Amino acid sequence: MKSYSSTQIKRKSVLGIGNALIDVLINIADDAVLQKFGLPKGSMTLVDAVLSAEIKKETKNSNRIIQTGGSAANTIHGIAKLGGQCGYIGKISNDEYGQFYLEDFKKNQINTHFVYSQTGTGHATGLISPDSERTFGTYLGAAMELTAEEMTHEIFRDYGIMHIEGYLVQNHALIEAAMKIAKENGLLVSIDMASFNIVAANLDFLNRMIRQYVDIVFANEDEALALTGKNPQEAAAEIAGMCKIAIVKMGAQGSIIQTGEQVIRIEAILAKSIDTTGAGDIYASGFLYALAENLDLEVAGKIGSLLAGNVVEVMGAKIPEETWERLLPQIESIKLQAN
Repeated sequence: MKSYSSTQIKRKSVLGIGNALIDVLINIADDAVLQKFGLPKGSMTLVDAVLSAEIKKETKNSNRIIQTGGSAANTIHGIAKLGGQCGYIGKISNDEYGQFYLEDFKKNQINTHFVYSQTGTGHATGLISPDSERTFGTYLGAAMELTAEEMTHEIFRDYGIMHIEGYLVQNHALIEAAMKIAKENGLLVSIDMASFNIVAANLDFLNRMIRQYVDIVFANEDEALALTGKNPQEAAAEIAGMCKIAIVKMGAQGSIIQTGEQVIRIEAILAKSIDTTGAGDIYASGFLYALAENLDLEVAGKIGSLLAGNVVEVMGAKIPEETWERLLPQIESIKLQAN
């Protein structure tokens, strides 16, 4: 398999595509609520509007916050905070949640390629356990209606990397159309595996997509196990045989990046984790931002690790503004040390 070369990045902009969702993040006292609603801990489970409302009713007295979300959207949001050029494709509705979504992306200077539906903007209810693990019950709403036919060459032409979330796997035709058009327009294709249960349920399809279209795969150790049946190190090697760059994230144990026979180990930063929501998404922000800037893979991993270690210290998938002010000089230092 051909190794990564920075000369492959022709355009610096990163285009994300995913389920445009509002995150409703709720602290739970214990995992009884997960068991009551049949939500496997640490997973993402699709729910209908009725069950979504029942979960919120059950947890009505718990602390909560509301943010723009969706895995790929979180990644693109992070790239924008880093000063990178980026855009996003998603489907929302012209409702309160949809307006909140649009205004947040405009404020962060993200190019939006939104398609609209009457169904209602989707929302993901994230239940945060005392050990900081997050479990999502997701009502897709309008996001579920994004179609292959809405993918056009015009959207993709100004970008260098397309990042797609595995959560879109409910629509095989959409994923394949987006990847095919991206490759036809010279983009690198990146995918985040999203959730171990999603991978397990769509194993054959994801294997085919990775081998046929994908350049970069992000997976945590559970997702890598579901994809390959192997431990993180062996999984990274197997995935790197299927695409150009494999990234396996192991939480506090850091991450493994492999391209061809080259293996890079990235240490995690010390962090007091209170909520792992968005850790993988923001790791991808740092990694793809660095890749688009033609920085090397070790730098990309270090920036990703720095961001992930900071987002787990707050509730939700967004790093606070005051933390960004502290992080941006550190990121510049990482970049300079590599030169």
